[in-house]
Amino acid sequence: MSPVVRHPALPFALSWSGSPAEAHPDGAALTITAPARTDLFVDPGGAEPLLNAPCLLGIAPHGDFQLSARVTVEFGQTYDAGVLLAWYDERHWAKLCFERSPQDKPMAVSVVTRGMSDDANAFTVDGRTLWLRISRLGSALAFHASTDGTRWELVRYFALDATAELSLGFLAQSPLGEGCTATFAEIGYLPKSLSDLRDGS
Repeated sequence: MSPVVRHPALPFALSWSGSPAEAHPDGAALTITAPARTDLFVDPGGAEPLLNAPCLLGIAPHGDFQLSARVTVEFGQTYDAGVLLAWYDERHWAKLCFERSPQDKPMAVSVVTRGMSDDANAFTVDGRTLWLRISRLGSALAFHASTDGTRWELVRYFALDATAELSLGFLAQSPLGEGCTATFAEIGYLPKSLSDLRDGS
């Protein structure tokens, strides 16, 4: 497997962090299969951090942007997920997940890590596909999700207070399961700021 992956929609190259069980960069789509017991989480309850989920990461260009993808997940076990990731370092990162909840419902979930991770559920989804988007607005980041790729719901608006360069990426996880496959299609990158966080655009 090549250590560097280039996608036609992205102005930056991607490199692997962690070892996927399987990965298929295929034209405009990217499929990642996470091995069993893989996650990205720093438990605020004091459990050992787990930072072994496979992801493709690349350094984001300077300035505001919008990174989006249509994410389809082959859910097997609770917390299986396909993820868009914003990464500074091991203690400053955030992920926007399409994840299987403990109630067996696909759900938009966000995790923001400033030393320790927090974990917030947004809304449930019918089916195995959800559009996810990360946006940078100055020193802040915004997470949005959409069930149709047109109208976007705000999931999270936050800052990470990190000094490293921001990297962006795609991740699959299976913390409790035997593996999980996530496919990222319709990947898009716009080098412009959102005009409004809450108007659905």
